[in-house]
Amino acid sequence: MLKIRYLVGSALVVALFTVMATVVYAAPIPGATDEIQGTIKDALGRPLPGASLVLKSSDETVIGKTRSDADGHFVFSNVAPGIYAILAEKTGFQTSTAIATVEVGTIATTTLTMTAEEALEVTVVAERLNQARNGLSPKTGGSIYRIDQKDVDALPEGDNTPFNQVLLQAPGVANDSFGQLHVRGDHANLQYRINGVILPEGISGFGQALDTRFVDRVDLLTGALPAQYGLRTAGVIEIDTKANPENGGRIDLYGGSHNTVQPSLELGGAKEKFTYYLTGSYLGDNLGIENPTASHTAIHDDTEQSKWFGNLSYLITPTSRISLMFGSYDGWFHVPNNPGQVPDPNGQGFLAQLGIAGFNSASLNERQYENNRFGALAFQSSIGSKFDYQVSYVIHYTSVQFTPDPIGDLVFNGVAANIFRSSFSNGLQGDGSYHLNDAHTIRTGFFASDENIVSNNTSTVFPTPLPFNPTGPVGGPPETITNNNPKNGNILLSYYLQDEWKPIDKLTVNYGLRYDHMDAFVEADQWSPRFGLIYKVLPETTLHAAYARDFTPPPTELVSTGSLNAFNYTTNAGSSSGNSPVKPERSHYFDVGATQKIGSGLSLGVDGFYKIVTDLIDEGQFGQALIFTPFNYSQGKIYGVELTGNYRQGDFTAYANLARTVSLAKNVESGQFEFTQADLNYIANNWVHTDHDQLYTFSGGISYRLWGTLFSSDATYGSGLRAGDVNQFVVPANFQLNLGAKRKFDLGSFGPVEARFAIDNVLDRANVIREGSGIGVFAPQYGPRIGFFGGISKTF
Repeated sequence: MLKIRYLVGSALVVALFTVMATVVYAAPIPGATDEIQGTIKDALGRPLPGASLVLKSSDETVIGKTRSDADGHFVFSNVAPGIYAILAEKTGFQTSTAIATVEVGTIATTTLTMTAEEALEVTVVAERLNQARNGLSPKTGGSIYRIDQKDVDALPEGDNTPFNQVLLQAPGVANDSFGQLHVRGDHANLQYRINGVILPEGISGFGQALDTRFVDRVDLLTGALPAQYGLRTAGVIEIDTKANPENGGRIDLYGGSHNTVQPSLELGGAKEKFTYYLTGSYLGDNLGIENPTASHTAIHDDTEQSKWFGNLSYLITPTSRISLMFGSYDGWFHVPNNPGQVPDPNGQGFLAQLGIAGFNSASLNERQYENNRFGALAFQSSIGSKFDYQVSYVIHYTSVQFTPDPIGDLVFNGVAANIFRSSFSNGLQGDGSYHLNDAHTIRTGFFASDENIVSNNTSTVFPTPLPFNPTGPVGGPPETITNNNPKNGNILLSYYLQDEWKPIDKLTVNYGLRYDHMDAFVEADQWSPRFGLIYKVLPETTLHAAYARDFTPPPTELVSTGSLNAFNYTTNAGSSSGNSPVKPERSHYFDVGATQKIGSGLSLGVDGFYKIVTDLIDEGQFGQALIFTPFNYSQGKIYGVELTGNYRQGDFTAYANLARTVSLAKNVESGQFEFTQADLNYIANNWVHTDHDQLYTFSGGISYRLWGTLFSSDATYGSGLRAGDVNQFVVPANFQLNLGAKRKFDLGSFGPVEARFAIDNVLDRANVIREGSGIGVFAPQYGPRIGFFGGISKTF
């Protein structure tokens, strides 16, 4: 039906055009009347509705009056040939004028720009500074995938989509349990930057500390990156926050399946030289962590989470400003239960000591609490037209506390551990860009941070007769061991210098050098050369290639600092005695790719990469606490290829990404106590797949606006993460399809509102993420089953 309607409409348009052409060109009539059409915008190019427009002839006679519509469009009809002046007025804006000439047989078009008297002037300057700040971060040599507000809005759940799920729409991003993401075969190794400010390392938990709502645009940078990007290089996530210069805000009420309740609020405005943006949200549901079973409803899986974010900015001069960003996250989680588990033999004996006949694993009561706080003060300025810089100071505090079921964990695991970890970091960052001439732009900068960590562990365990036999027979009643070891003064220092050189119009070369130094559990440093180029073969064809030497410190806040000897002869003893310190990862990264534009809407890309790694860092969940511990493989190699496609045409958008990745490692050389001796012996002599290795990853989506309603869908596919003692198996493939629709309604005196409806996992698949086996994998996890969600938002 839609195709027939399209064909009929096209035929009518052609017929009408033919008739009009015959009338206009075959028999023009002197004195015929025509139209003046136009658009009125503000200084940022946004349409201005409700502006008053007056049309005057050359003798100042008023010919007509009208107002711009919701899209900033206006029309003056029945206008005789001649020269006219158009005057536009709107409260809060300066009067704007334009000249239009009407000729016989034509429709005159024009565009008017109105400058705000106060607030928009601040916004224009702020936008110019934003562009200067973005110029501090070149995107040369590696790969970049950009997601803006329109892309987020086209997702079925819009900005109610968790931030990690937004990033899953980028190529080469694999989904894992507990909200983890793996980019191009790396475990974590992600760096987050907000408005150019590096967010120091924090302890990862279940919740998403960053809210999709405050994102104006996010760039995922991967591959061999320029010299200014270091430390965490599997993926750099550059976030530009919303400015929201117009006084007002939005309230959103959203919820649905799994008892989901998710209200949110946004406020923003500008006053003279001051702009602000604030947002907050709450999430409550009964599927806080992945279900360990394939059922629709998890057991003991409630969560409550709250997030806040603010961005305040003040223009000191037209070329400088000071900004304050702050964010907060609090998460409270039940840890879901897996019914029908068999007690540990030692735990069975413990139940007999207590006189208890049995203990159902569905009745466990484990919990986890998470906190995340950050704040950043940044000063940005431009000196003349050549030098731009930004200096920022940032603080970051994170904490995770796992509280066990004191009896149940002893029964099923032989240990009940109360674990608390926290990290407090201070960071200082500076970035500068000097436009030397048309051929060279020099960039330089530094980053320094100091981190203090707390690692407290209070464990109730059973004694055993052998030092490294945690599953052996117990020799007495349980005992409590306290093993607290803080680690303060962990230092990171980095410096870079690079040149963006354009020897010819078609070629851009970015070469540079960075230095990184760490002093924590080990002290190490490295000089890292970087080289990248972009060559525009044809106006629509671009090639890129790059090489990077990378240095990646271990996540200090996750390193287990407790003494192994404290747990010798207990059921919490390591499987072996080795515990070499975790070392930084060093690698050589090669990247090459091409992009091709076809027509006005289609863009295709291909990218290949190869990474040679020494001391590869991986992480695993070793024990019942859902906190990750890093370790090293002595060797690693990661390689793959990505295919991307994007299409935009009118109200229709579509994208698709396909990646093939292989991640291999050999010889565990730190944290050996987490492994059995048999596994250590095998991995020492054989290449094994890392636990997060997924051969094929796909993401895609379509959106189309029809009759005022935006219909959208997105889908993700993974061929399966690894499983088995040494990751020799693969879990079943997973696929999730989501659908959504949104539409604006006018509720009379209440004004317009926007309604949204979404269905997650339309096919109701029981997607296996983890099956409970593999290196550093402790429990099974399944993706959510089908869910129905809806909400209403009101702008004010």
